[in-house]
Amino acid sequence: MSSDLASKIVSENLTITGLAGRYAVALFDLAKEAKNLKKIAQDMVDLAQMLATSTDLKAVTLNPVISAGDKGRAMAAVAKAADFDPLVANFIGVVSANGRLDHLENIISEFGRILAHHNGEVSASVTTARKLTKAQLDALKTKLKSMVGSKVTVDTDVDERLLGGMVVKIGSRMIDSSLATKLANLEESMKEVG
Repeated sequence: MSSDLASKIVSENLTITGLAGRYAVALFDLAKEAKNLKKIAQDMVDLAQMLATSTDLKAVTLNPVISAGDKGRAMAAVAKAADFDPLVANFIGVVSANGRLDHLENIISEFGRILAHHNGEVSASVTTARKLTKAQLDALKTKLKSMVGSKVTVDTDVDERLLGGMVVKIGSRMIDSSLATKLANLEESMKEVG
């Protein structure tokens, strides 16, 4: 990958859409204004971890049978017990009051994307035919970092239909070195010859 292409990937504009994106942008802007971005970002990571590990907390955010008032009180208790920054606690309260707790995980995810973009980090999506080992993943991260010139966070996925190789998406760019694609290209070129 050329350095021009790498710099384009790093400097691409971040596209934010949808309800979760709007809430995430609002929180990010407030965090920057409060000059407390690091603490608020950590609180959002902690909240995401809580949602991922507690089925009860997740039920509070997703269950439509639980009243809005009960959800608000439960989330306020969680924010207090976790010692979240007051801005995060208030933000969760607003999300709850607006009946949007079912979007909370997406809001957190969008906040993370905005923060990564702000920090100059690039996100890559890698699909392989088999699960990568830690050594392979570390080597891939190192290679991608050298290609783009900044920190790269990698989300991995497995698709056995690739047969081998990998598909890497960085920003709006895609590098497809999968065996399935190479075979399809070979088949296409053989049709043209014969």
